[in-house]
Amino acid sequence: MLWIKETTDGVIFKVMAQPRASRNKIAGLQGDALKLRITAPPVEGAANKMCIELLAKTLRVRKSDIDIIQGQSGRTKKILVRSASRSDIESLAQPD
Repeated sequence: MLWIKETTDGVIFKVMAQPRASRNKIAGLQGDALKLRITAPPVEGAANKMCIELLAKTLRVRKSDIDIIQGQSGRTKKILVRSASRSDIESLAQPD
């Protein structure tokens, strides 16, 4: 089950990033984190930027509404989305 926390600032949830994938996509759950496959390499913040872009596009929110609040240099990250609800985040973990 996806770890999600609602705060006054927005919704926080965990992601597990897999850099250098063949394409950008949400690949379901890995443990209690949402698994993201991203094409960018894990250098100079490129993978973090791609994570934010993928989530913003999928959730239909502005990139400025999304922050990585923990794990900038690791694969496991905590993401804050200011303009989304808990159900929006839960829907990301559902298979298409």
